[in-house]
Amino acid sequence: MADTAQADILKNYTVSDSGPSRKRLEIEVAAETVDDRLRSSVDTLLEEAELPGFRRGRVPKALLEKRFGSNIRTEARNQIVAEAYQQAVEKSGLKVIGDPFGAKMDEIEIEAGKPLNFGIDVEVQPEFDMPKLDGLELKRPMLEVTDQLVEDELTKICLNEGSLESHDESEKGDYLTGNAKMVDQDGEEHYNIEGAVVQCPPDGGKGMILGVMVEDLGKQLGLPKTGDSAKITTKGPEQHEVEALRGKDLTVTFDVTAIDKIVPLERSELVSRFGLEGEDELKGRLRERLEQRTKVQQSTALRQQVAKHILDSVDFELPERLTAQQAGRAMERRRMELMYRGMDEMEVEKHVAELRASSATEASQNLKMFFVLNKAAEEMDIQVTEGEARQRVAEMAFERGARPEQFFQEMVQSGRIQSVFLQLREHKTLDAIIAKATVTDVKPEDFEGEEVEVTA
Repeated sequence: MADTAQADILKNYTVSDSGPSRKRLEIEVAAETVDDRLRSSVDTLLEEAELPGFRRGRVPKALLEKRFGSNIRTEARNQIVAEAYQQAVEKSGLKVIGDPFGAKMDEIEIEAGKPLNFGIDVEVQPEFDMPKLDGLELKRPMLEVTDQLVEDELTKICLNEGSLESHDESEKGDYLTGNAKMVDQDGEEHYNIEGAVVQCPPDGGKGMILGVMVEDLGKQLGLPKTGDSAKITTKGPEQHEVEALRGKDLTVTFDVTAIDKIVPLERSELVSRFGLEGEDELKGRLRERLEQRTKVQQSTALRQQVAKHILDSVDFELPERLTAQQAGRAMERRRMELMYRGMDEMEVEKHVAELRASSATEASQNLKMFFVLNKAAEEMDIQVTEGEARQRVAEMAFERGARPEQFFQEMVQSGRIQSVFLQLREHKTLDAIIAKATVTDVKPEDFEGEEVEVTA
């Protein structure tokens, strides 16, 4: 493919395929533009430069060019490359993902009186045919909020609202606080965190430390005492949002400074704290919460079936470079989804750590779903308002017993509010597809083998 466009800075550009969802831009900037930028850089320097023996703005031009010529050319080159690249992307209509690559700036030569030529690679949104999304046949689980579920929820809340009891020796399930330092096989330090918290795996097996799941954490960590130090070795997850950790041999040194056991809050104290008349009223409130959560889980089950249909129906090559930024977005989308389902914070982070350790195939499926749903949302003109985002955040705040406005501000300050908008857009897109589907209510056991998560 080739295209030519006239613009303020572009003389010519061409676009060609260079791999799966990858394009090569060859760009030419006219000699006149190069000269103008070089003169502009020199003129700016003439006005601002100060050298010994000369007043500001009075340094001879020839002396400045001799002293700063290399810097002048470098600055002009960088500006021209950035502007020409941006204009070429806009003119070509490429839907670029992530940052450009492949251009070795030091090898791009700029010289007065000559055009500037350079090549640059970009990854773009994949091109594919949308699958048939009308008239799907879906199953909706009829979930019941039983007395046992209410009892389990009450037990969990008493544990979450409980107090910490300090000990000098640890047992399974206890929480350890200390300094955690992570280094890779080359000795490079990635984390050094005071006050890091690690739970001794309740079953003595898999656990999480510094956001990484370790299959035998219980064995490596043991049951340390206050003042003990433990060394944990593991492999950096291939899907970690920090690219420098992917596939690396990692060593975490954990120095224990405190050991705490959670003592569950008495039910009578919980009733009093919420200002209720008795345990029956508390259970009634919890039943309402679980019934709302059940509706969320029913919606989730339907959306997962649509997602499975999409993954089974669409086949296209993904960009080869799964960048750290994309991985980070995937983690945040997953985090928002689990928070929306009512999962407590510790469990959310454990699931996110599991996602970091997921296979390349799972990561590819997540990215493929993102592209398909994004295209479907564009075709259906799905939009998300701030009011809808606030309502979603209020629902998540309710699950955590937090104040909605305060929780919303925390989401904004942490930069997570954008993930809420993305999650909402995906949910609205999936719900628009579900609205055109045939939905049959079934018993939960009929979901066996359907690859959906149905829990209450």
